[in-house]
Amino acid sequence: MRALSYVVHDRRLVYEQMYEIGVQSLPLVITVGIFTGAVSAWQAAYQFKGFLPLSFVGPATAKAIFIELGPVLTALVLAGRVGASIAAELGSMRVTEQIDALETLAIDPIRFLAMPRILASTTMMPILVIFSDFIALIGAFLVTNMLLHISTEVFFNGVKEYFVVYDLMSGLVKALVFGATTAIAGCYIGFQTTGGAEGVGKSTIKAFVVSSALILMNDYILAMFLF
Repeated sequence: MRALSYVVHDRRLVYEQMYEIGVQSLPLVITVGIFTGAVSAWQAAYQFKGFLPLSFVGPATAKAIFIELGPVLTALVLAGRVGASIAAELGSMRVTEQIDALETLAIDPIRFLAMPRILASTTMMPILVIFSDFIALIGAFLVTNMLLHISTEVFFNGVKEYFVVYDLMSGLVKALVFGATTAIAGCYIGFQTTGGAEGVGKSTIKAFVVSSALILMNDYILAMFLF
């Protein structure tokens, strides 16, 4: 019965973190996605001018979004929100001795605090990246249609013709790793916090910097294996 109660309780903690990390991040993801797609399409059109027909702007932008821009930019932005937030929350609990109190009560801080955040971040990051990819594609379409006068049929037919499922799946694999990396870095730095309020501030900044660096390093490593 105790094991069952742990499973039910942990599941509730994971759901709460999924809501906090996933649903609460949607406005930020929408903002990042639409401008990512818009600027990608505009710059692609500039680079293609005189070399390639503008009908290739759609598929080129879509590939860039699915493979690289969607997962990486979304993860970097969420590293500031999720990674820093986790470090600040756990760091505050560490310096106020709340984590020590959990250990005194024989409650494992890793299972109770870290595990739900890591599972939630790992699960929600690919979902947020899918949402970001879709929004970015809409942003790219709006720019190409309204400013470059590329028709809807030309844009989406090009995207469909050159679409490869592997590109999308590779981006989601990256998102999975980025989500786990961000949460693990935030939890580790939060647990190591010392020095009161000043230490919490330093841990928050450190979590963002470390998470961002690890995301870019993992992006390169994954690109070497996936492509």
